[in-house]
Amino acid sequence: MTSYLKEIFTDSGNVSLIIIRFFTNILKAPFEVKELIRQCYLLGYKALPLVGITGFIMGLVLTLQSRPTMVKFGAEAWLPCMVALSLIKEVSPIITALICAGKISSGIGAELGCMKVTEQIDAMEVSAINPFKYLVITRILATTLMIPLLVVFADFIGILGGFVGMNIHSDISLFRYLNKILESLTFLDILPATIKTFFFGFFIGMIGCYKGFTAANGTESVGKAANSAVVAASLTIFVIDMMAVQLTDILFKS
Repeated sequence: MTSYLKEIFTDSGNVSLIIIRFFTNILKAPFEVKELIRQCYLLGYKALPLVGITGFIMGLVLTLQSRPTMVKFGAEAWLPCMVALSLIKEVSPIITALICAGKISSGIGAELGCMKVTEQIDAMEVSAINPFKYLVITRILATTLMIPLLVVFADFIGILGGFVGMNIHSDISLFRYLNKILESLTFLDILPATIKTFFFGFFIGMIGCYKGFTAANGTESVGKAANSAVVAASLTIFVIDMMAVQLTDILFKS
C-alpha cells in the first residue's frame, strides 16, 4: 500500500513538472506547425469513424431506453429535449473522452515508449532536435484541440441517432425534432460541457506522453506504458468531470 501511494505521488509530481515544462516551452521557437497538423490528422480525423458510430448508438439507445418511462408519465414530447441535454452535458463528453483515452492515449504511450526503448529520442537530442517540443508539445496540443471537436461531432451524430430512435415508435419530422431541442438548450448547458472537454484532451495527451517518455528499457515497458496510460487517463477524466460538475453547480446554481 505504501509503495502504491508513493508511486501515485511520484507520478503526480512528475506530471506537474511536465505541465510546467509544457507551458514554459510552448511559445518558444521553433514551432513544429507541420508536425502539429499531422498529429491533429492522426489523433483526431482518424478517430471520427469510431466516435461517430459510438455517438449514433448512444443517441439511439438512450432514446429507446428512456421512451417507455417518458410515455408512462405522459412526457413523450420532452424526449428530444431530455436526450439532447443528456448527450451534450454528460454522455457524449465522457464516452468520447474514454474512447480517446483508450485509442489515443495508449497509442501515444506505446509510440513514445517504443522510441524511448529504441533510443530514437536520444538520437533526436544528438541531432540538435528538441524531442520535447517535437514529440510532446505537438501531441498535447493536438489532443487539446481535437477532443472538443470530436465531442461536438459525437453530440451531432448522437442527436441524429435519437431522431432515428424517435421515429421507430412515432412519426416526427427532423425540423420539429431539432426545433424542440433548440428550444430547450441554453448557453449554460453548452458552455461548461465544452470547456471541460479541453481539459479532457489536455490530460489525455499529457498522460500518454508522460508514460511513453518515462518508459524503462526493454520491450515489456512499452506495453506497460500503453496500459498504464489508458488507466491513468480514464481515471483522470472521471476526476475532472466530477470537479467540473461541482464547480458548475456552485457558479451557476439558481
